[in-house]
Amino acid sequence: MIVIHHNPDCGTSRNVLAIIKASGAEPVVIEYLKAGWTRPQLLGLFAAAGLTPRTALRETKSPAAELGLLAPGVDDDTILNAMLEAPVLVNRPIVCSPKGVRLCRPSEAVLDLLDRLPPGPLHKEDGALLIDAEGRRVG
Repeated sequence: MIVIHHNPDCGTSRNVLAIIKASGAEPVVIEYLKAGWTRPQLLGLFAAAGLTPRTALRETKSPAAELGLLAPGVDDDTILNAMLEAPVLVNRPIVCSPKGVRLCRPSEAVLDLLDRLPPGPLHKEDGALLIDAEGRRVG
């Protein structure tokens, strides 16, 4: 089973979801902006993905700067607490599969988590080729 922590307003997240579906998988989609996060959930995801709250912090198009979270010396617990209050602070998408957990930025990072690659050619929303007509990864 594949789980994607998804934001439908994010192009990268939409690309990752499309890649997963093109591979033939039907993922569990969690719209985390609606569902929110729990402390154990975030700590588990970050540990599995090799992330810390700081490395998982969405710095652009989020209130991170206004909240003072980008300043040197802000500890991980402060960032984690802010993420629980404002789910948009967590960078996305985070994908969980039997092959691991990963923050899939860029979107092609999800290819390593799939049992099989989608058939090609496959392009991202911006037109960039990910898988050629012969089914090989590009780039």
